[in-house]
Amino acid sequence: MGKKIWLKQYPPEIPDTLEYRKVPIHEGLIQTASEFPDRSSIHFMGREMNFAALLVDVRKLAAYLQSLGIRKGDRVAVMLPNIPQAVISYYGILLAGGTVVQTNPTYTERELEYQMKDSGAKAIITLNLLYPKVSKILKMTDLENVIVTAVKDALPFPKNLLYPIIEKKKQGMIVSVKHGHNVHLLSKVLKQPAGSLVQYAYDIEEDIALLQYTGGTTGFPKGVMLTHKNLTANAAMCRAWLYKSKRGAEVVLGLLPFFHVYGMTAVMILSVMEGHKMVLLPKFDTEATLKTIQKLRPTLFPGAPTIYIGLLNHPELEKYDLSSIDSCISGSAPLPQEVQQKFEQVTGGKLVEGYGLTESSPVTHANFLWGQKRVPGSIGVPWPDTDSAVFSLETGEELPPGEIGEIAVKGPQVMKGYWKRPEETEQVLRDGWLYTGDLGYMDEDGFFYVVDRKKDMIIAGGFNIYPREVEEVLYEHPAVQEAVIAGVPDPYRGETVKAYIVFKAGMSATEEELNAFTRKHLAGYKVPRLYEFRSELPKTAVGKILRRALVNEEKVRSKAAAENADIDSA
Repeated sequence: MGKKIWLKQYPPEIPDTLEYRKVPIHEGLIQTASEFPDRSSIHFMGREMNFAALLVDVRKLAAYLQSLGIRKGDRVAVMLPNIPQAVISYYGILLAGGTVVQTNPTYTERELEYQMKDSGAKAIITLNLLYPKVSKILKMTDLENVIVTAVKDALPFPKNLLYPIIEKKKQGMIVSVKHGHNVHLLSKVLKQPAGSLVQYAYDIEEDIALLQYTGGTTGFPKGVMLTHKNLTANAAMCRAWLYKSKRGAEVVLGLLPFFHVYGMTAVMILSVMEGHKMVLLPKFDTEATLKTIQKLRPTLFPGAPTIYIGLLNHPELEKYDLSSIDSCISGSAPLPQEVQQKFEQVTGGKLVEGYGLTESSPVTHANFLWGQKRVPGSIGVPWPDTDSAVFSLETGEELPPGEIGEIAVKGPQVMKGYWKRPEETEQVLRDGWLYTGDLGYMDEDGFFYVVDRKKDMIIAGGFNIYPREVEEVLYEHPAVQEAVIAGVPDPYRGETVKAYIVFKAGMSATEEELNAFTRKHLAGYKVPRLYEFRSELPKTAVGKILRRALVNEEKVRSKAAAENADIDSA
């Protein structure tokens, strides 16, 4: 033990250790714009933007943020889908010296208010459609300025004229925002000449580039502090793993949301760092995605199992040419073997499973794409400069191959800690190791396997859902006495959210009523899809609800249902 036995599996093209540039993330854009000024950086709905133009807009925004009082270390939130402005905002904040706070555009006012309060963000960049939501929480937070953009601002003519009409049809209204006071239109900012820019010195191992919110042992989201070194190191590891890709020559499908760390690192940062063109899609639509692949010929396609499953199940899949796709690393949830095999047959490319978590920027393990051994059901082997081990839950000692314990990782991509939460940081960062909360084992060849989660987090459709957060909302319903949330198997989403409810004496509510209630306070992907009403819930001797017992019940039901289906089909 203590030896990286997986290194013997590495092909000659992947080095055991890498050299990392000691510069902040935004320097990657400056270098790429110098090397490939005319290379297309972003394709969005028919409009192209080259790296030189991207850098010009980033500098304009950075100078404007500084004119608003943003200084080094100040937090600025980005609440945008995958549109060009999301890339401009991310790099503009960093160039201004700020720290990015990625915010999910589907958040409710409650969720948004919590994140803004916790992060202490001084400004937020958001869509015109989301401005009414943002405006309602301003007084409860430290937000001093709101920068507003619109999807139409990134569209080519005549789509930019037609889009507001489509928007009005969908939303029933057009949200009009005026430039003035503490509200600023990004379109006006980018039309102005760039102002002077204060240059800061950076300690890339200490300076925080990103606060990425995730759940925790308390059930409330907390900010993961990722440094410039964390993120650039993980992107460099990704580049090393994709060793057949060529600098300045690849086309990357940007479907994974940038407000999730996987999409941000594996698509945005990697593409900017390597001079690849990003083809941005603001949401996943199977037909639109298939048409985009056929027309724009992406070569790299980081994704999640639900995305690949959705494409493979399109009724007219055979109509589309997907042969441009060369490499895909799937994350966020386990990748079914049959999905991997079918996708590779359809595209002719390679699809492998990877593993990581927000706290590691995020990737730590992956299977090999080319030539080397791939093990079904395995999350692969650790990336360069990444160490991994399995520790006993009882003794804390490192376990030999084949024995199940908690998976831990160590490497330059591991977070600095949790924002303003030293005690929770100490729980997961111990002796240089990040304890993942996932249970698994390593085989004799150094391949790792996840068998269960120590944490109760649910991964549905690639989104992380934390039961306590949903339970807190359900407990606010006047008829609910007890509530527990668990993830149950789902053939499409991987897992789905199920609520087990005990009502107060003499009271009740329907599934429809509870659904409407939770949707007022939670993003749609967190809302329970299934409900089970019970007279009591399983508990320990001290009254703690046994969530795991409910999960095990569901596993038994699923297994029985599958066996009955096999008997019926026979």
